[in-house]
Amino acid sequence: MMSDRMLIRGGKPLSGSVKAQGAKNAALPVMAASLLLKGRRLTLERVPDLQDIHTMANLLRHLGAEIEFSRGRMTIDVPDDLKWETPSDLVRRMRASSLVLGPLVARCGRAILPLPGGCAIGSRPIDFHLKALARMGAEIDLEQGSVHARTDGLSAAKIYFDFPSVGATENILMTAALTPGETTIENAAREPEIVNLACALRAMGASIKGEGTETIEVEGVGDLGAAEVTIIPDRIEASTYLLAGVITRGEVTIDAVIPEHLEALTSKLGKAGAPVDVSRDSVSVKCRGLSWSGVTIKTLPYPGFPTDMQPQIMAALCLAEGTSVIHESVFDSRYMHVGDFKRMGCKIDIQGNTVVITGVSQIAGAEVHASDLRAGAALILLGLAAEGETIVCSLKHVWRGYENLMEKLTSLGADIELLPDTLDEAGLSG
Repeated sequence: MMSDRMLIRGGKPLSGSVKAQGAKNAALPVMAASLLLKGRRLTLERVPDLQDIHTMANLLRHLGAEIEFSRGRMTIDVPDDLKWETPSDLVRRMRASSLVLGPLVARCGRAILPLPGGCAIGSRPIDFHLKALARMGAEIDLEQGSVHARTDGLSAAKIYFDFPSVGATENILMTAALTPGETTIENAAREPEIVNLACALRAMGASIKGEGTETIEVEGVGDLGAAEVTIIPDRIEASTYLLAGVITRGEVTIDAVIPEHLEALTSKLGKAGAPVDVSRDSVSVKCRGLSWSGVTIKTLPYPGFPTDMQPQIMAALCLAEGTSVIHESVFDSRYMHVGDFKRMGCKIDIQGNTVVITGVSQIAGAEVHASDLRAGAALILLGLAAEGETIVCSLKHVWRGYENLMEKLTSLGADIELLPDTLDEAGLSG
C-alpha cells in the first residue's frame, strides 16, 4: 500500500525525459470487453500497473475470468459460463466498473450492478448507459442502490446520446458487438480511448465502422475470438508531466506518446508562449528562464480541452502573467481543489462553473489535500513550483492514475519523498 502523503521541496526546474505509461482509461474498457469472449483469451500489452487496473482485474476474476498480469502484459482467460452479479465492495471503488454492465447483459442475458463509485467530481449518472441498453431490449430496474438488467434477447437499435458520454459509448459499443443486426451510435464520444476499444473489438472479430467520429456503426456477430491488443499511451499522464516542465520552468520531454492526442494542451501552451517541440512520438517543453501568459480555456469532449487536465492547467496558469479564465463544461463540481490552491498563494475567483485566475510570480509551500485524482496531480505540480516545502495528503486518489510517479518525478530532478501515514489516515485512531 502506497503512502498517503508526499513531501515536496519545490523551486527546482525539472529536466530530462520520461516515457508515457499505457492509458488507464483505455485499458479498463478493453479489459471489460474480454467478458464478450466465451472460452477464449484476450492478451493486452502496455497495461499500467495501477489500483484501478487491479480493481477491474479483481472484478473480472469474481465474474469467472482467470487473469495474469506482469510487467505491462495481461492475459485474461474467460470461461464458457460467467457469473452476472457484481460485488458492491469492488464496484463502488471505481466508476469504470459500470463498463461490465453491457458485456454481461450481452453474454448472460442479465446483470446486477451496484451504482459505481470513483472520484467525487460532480454528478456523473449512468442514465445514458441504461436508456441505451433499454432501447436495445434490456429491462432495467433500480433496486436498493443496484441496477438490475435482464433480457430475453437484445436487438440492434439506433442510439442517440444527448451528450457524447465516453462510458456510455463504450458500453453500447461492446454490447452491440454481440447483438444481431446493425446498431448505430449517434453523437458518440470521439476520444482516443474509444478508438482503442473499437480496434480491440475488431481484433476479436467485431464489425465496427466510424470510431473516432460522431457516428459509429456496429454489425453484431455471433461469436468473438482470441486477440492481442496494445493499449495506447496515456495522454493525461503525459500532459501532466509536460506541465511539470512548464510550471517549474524546466525542460522536459515525454516519449512514446501520440502527439495528436495532446494537441488540445500543446496548442494552449503555444498560445501562452510556452515553447513546445513535437516529433513523431515525443513532445517537449523548453521553459528554462521563460514566462508564459494567461489564456482562456473551456473544457469539452475530445478533441476539445479535456476536463481531466483542467486542474493541472489551472496550476500552471496560476503562475502565468496576466489573467486566465477556465470554464468547466463537463462536470459540475470540479473546482474543489481551489481552496488548497489558495492556501499556497494562488489568486482564483470562482463564478459558477467559471474561474478567473490572476497570475502571481511566486507561491509558497503548504499542507494540502487531494480531493480527487487530477486535483492531487495538480497540487503536486504546484508543490514542485512553490518556495519551501509542500505536503500533499490523500494521495490514494493519485495512485489510481499515475504509475511510477515517484520514480518519474525523481528522474526529472524533483526533490520529493513519501512520508509515513498519520494515525488518522491509516485508520488506527478513534
